[in-house]
Amino acid sequence: MSWFSTSTRHRRLATSLTGLSAGVGMVVMSLVVSPAAHAAGSTLGAAASGSGRYFGTAVASGRLGDATYAGILDREFNMITPENEMKWDTIEPSRGSFNFGPGDSIVSHASAHGQRMRGHTLVWHSQLPSWVSSISDANTLRSVMDNHITTEMTHYKGKIYAWDVVNEAFADGSTQHRSSVFQNVLGNGFIEEAFRTARAADSSAKLCYNDYNIENWSDAKTQGVYAMVKDFKSRGVPIDCVGFQSHFGTGGPPASFQTTLSNFAALGVDVQLTELDIAQAGTTAYANTVNDCLAVSRCTGITVWGIRDSDSWRSSDSPLLFDSSGNKKPAYSAVLSALNSVSGGTTGGTTTTGGTTTGGTTTGGTTTGGTTTSGTTTTGGTTTGGTSGGCTATYSTVNSWSGGFQGEVKVTAGSAAVNGWTVHWTLGNGQSISQVWNGTLSTSGSNVTVQNVSYNGSLQPSGSTTFGFLANGAASSPTLTCTSS
Repeated sequence: MSWFSTSTRHRRLATSLTGLSAGVGMVVMSLVVSPAAHAAGSTLGAAASGSGRYFGTAVASGRLGDATYAGILDREFNMITPENEMKWDTIEPSRGSFNFGPGDSIVSHASAHGQRMRGHTLVWHSQLPSWVSSISDANTLRSVMDNHITTEMTHYKGKIYAWDVVNEAFADGSTQHRSSVFQNVLGNGFIEEAFRTARAADSSAKLCYNDYNIENWSDAKTQGVYAMVKDFKSRGVPIDCVGFQSHFGTGGPPASFQTTLSNFAALGVDVQLTELDIAQAGTTAYANTVNDCLAVSRCTGITVWGIRDSDSWRSSDSPLLFDSSGNKKPAYSAVLSALNSVSGGTTGGTTTTGGTTTGGTTTGGTTTGGTTTSGTTTTGGTTTGGTSGGCTATYSTVNSWSGGFQGEVKVTAGSAAVNGWTVHWTLGNGQSISQVWNGTLSTSGSNVTVQNVSYNGSLQPSGSTTFGFLANGAASSPTLTCTSS
């Protein structure tokens, strides 16, 4: 999560986006697979299993002794996410001192009842011990982060289906990363390093990026995460899934939610609803949310953030499927019916290219400013190249939208190996760069310089690497120069 305890800061919630619609300019692919007949499931987990998905819940180890709580858990859910027991402040409260007891109790319960586990979460700016947040030396923090990931994943190796490797790294209402000790000390590359470290620790578990307020396709935060995942997949950075926390207001998901899930799935990652709760638990809102997942074959599962309303971090909103006494609410029946209505989905999702999305604009989870039309258009990769001193740089526009674009630069060594590289170009009128990954940015007026980071400076003869960026303004094709050392 997210944050469960009411002692931590409260999440601002996405409010209802009723009356909005998504207009799609062109559908590239939408192949519907006829569902195979299957017996209706009588529980949430069984019904989800009929289409090859899971239905899970967040669990607190301290409630496992509650017979009503545990009874519903073991009857209804086939995936478990620990609420707090695998977060940094619990797992490693002091440097090198690991406390696996609370997490182990949940894993043991899941194993005894045939339930799978999602690990949550390895790197997050919140619920972080002060000894970590006070680190100012990059080498120290990198060593601490890598050791934490490796030690925790190794302890649970073979017992975790998927890990939320990095949680909530993007700023609200922005394409940029939020300020955190990891971002401020290590820079943009910390997310990639975390995923590469995680893959080295466990080659079998799925590795996910998890965040909130990325459900509406046209939002800047959604576009920032999408650009990161697209870049990671293009360069072989090991990312397997994206978690959409899905903390919704009374209206449920935004009109473009299915489009968002489909477009991320088309990048080659699974998509999962990881922390679902909906204010007042409306039947239509819950059914629409589940159906948006079911329409995308790579939406592999849904997790609600708690079992009973009394267990919820939003208890005053009564947002879950069981009331405080453990009775099924009308939303439960709506969800069960939706899960039982399908055993398949679209193959590969529906990919939208060149279309427009009309939707509410959310800032930090609160709808502001009515509706905004802000479509996303893929631009077909115009490239220019430059060379000066042992390397070449070629540019392509990956995506563009009203008011901004995503660019990518490929740096290639010449006939000799290089130990470092620097790329220069001049921004066009009205352009500014808001984020760079896999490079170190410096600007002087309209002049841009990007240098390698520690892990991608050394290139063998004819070897290459890429860095990417998000920019404001209209896309254009700059003239690049590349120098090597």
